[in-house]
Amino acid sequence: MPRITLGKHRPFSLDLTLGCGQVFRWQKSGEWWTGVVEKDLIRIRQKGRTLIWEGSTQERIRDYFGLDHDLGRIIESVDRDPVIHLAVANSTGLRLIHQPPWECLASYICATYANIPGIRRKIALICDTFGDEISSREDFRLSTFPSADVLAESAPCDLLRCSLGYRAPYLCATAKEIAADPGWIRRIEALDYSAARRDLMRLMGVGPKVADCVLLFAFRKYEAFPVDVWIARIMRRYYGAGEKEGYEQMSRKGREYFGPCAGYAQEYLYSERERLLSSDPGVQVPSFQLAR
Repeated sequence: MPRITLGKHRPFSLDLTLGCGQVFRWQKSGEWWTGVVEKDLIRIRQKGRTLIWEGSTQERIRDYFGLDHDLGRIIESVDRDPVIHLAVANSTGLRLIHQPPWECLASYICATYANIPGIRRKIALICDTFGDEISSREDFRLSTFPSADVLAESAPCDLLRCSLGYRAPYLCATAKEIAADPGWIRRIEALDYSAARRDLMRLMGVGPKVADCVLLFAFRKYEAFPVDVWIARIMRRYYGAGEKEGYEQMSRKGREYFGPCAGYAQEYLYSERERLLSSDPGVQVPSFQLAR
């Protein structure tokens, strides 16, 4: 099996990266993680600083897991207070995954107002119903994520079979838009964060949070700062956000405070959400307040 041994200054944790909730289609059994990236069925495990895998190329593994990014520099840029410092220290090696854009967009449309187990079920049903099967075993089945073209040809009522509820017509309409716009990925890549966000938000089912997640996880626009209920609570408890502040205000504050890699800060805070929001998080509340 091919393998990569990472240098001492390139920290990486496969378990934290795949288990922190940024991606929904990986499963762990024993030491091995199994997942599908486009048409590649990948099995991968980590032993110390070495990654061992099958089913894909070294180029894809390095790109998908962001192994060549200078994580030390990124962390240094966001490690500005005791709260984020604790989160970083307890999540060493967590990296942002580079997800396929269409799958990421469709997945986060399905993720609105749903918990992670529910999101996993919805996406698994979509893949089993509309994707191409690439592995079938007694314990689980794996299929590719269906293309926008395939979903565009499906009626919303077909997607309802995947437990999407009110999201079905949104996903169907956006699939039609994407199928008719083959240059959308390059266009989003070329735009700055604000313009790319506006472009995505013209699609049905894509509000500010979905757009920010897609820009962060699929387009590596690391200034994006998605705010869910957990991050909102952290922003209120530690970063001076008011009880009545909405998504746009909190997201802007996160971007302004943490800077060009704010999305990395968000993911570290999310990874430590339960500890940070416990009655005794083990961290002193900072005395600073972000500008209102």
